[in-house]
Amino acid sequence: MHIDRCYFCSGPIYLDHGMMFICNDYKVFRFCKSKCHKNFKKKHNPRKVRWTNAFRKAAGKEYPVDNSFEFENHRNEPVKYQRKLWNKTIDTMKRVEEIKQKRQAKFIMNRLEKNKELQKVQDIKEVKQNIHLIRAPFACQEKQLENKMVQKLQQDVDMEVVSENHNCLEPFL
Repeated sequence: MHIDRCYFCSGPIYLDHGMMFICNDYKVFRFCKSKCHKNFKKKHNPRKVRWTNAFRKAAGKEYPVDNSFEFENHRNEPVKYQRKLWNKTIDTMKRVEEIKQKRQAKFIMNRLEKNKELQKVQDIKEVKQNIHLIRAPFACQEKQLENKMVQKLQQDVDMEVVSENHNCLEPFL
């Protein structure tokens, strides 16, 4: 079974699905759904329409080149059935899918790291611009610590005075 690709969104078109547009020069365009066909007739550029794979690849949001895509193309070729070959192919397909998932995850993490760096630079810039709005946290804590220490010292002194007064009164009791 041959699986075609949509000319506009690069989605899969299975046998007896989608629609076909043939130009006068016999160029064939296949579309997976009417949404793609309408956008094609409106002469929209797939690289500028946000929901297409062409846009995602052009914007750097999707892993652009991968050797595992070639394996998918080889799967569509009919081959004489052999049990060992069939089992090997299934195992290989699973392994290729794992590799593809890992590569895509790594690609996404690299993209996110760049965004984190940009966000950090923007945050630093914003803090530098509005530094006058930020109170130094240690300045407040130092004042609070000083107040607490003064209070503790006063309590200790008061306790000593009370205990001295109490000791002075004991002989009279």
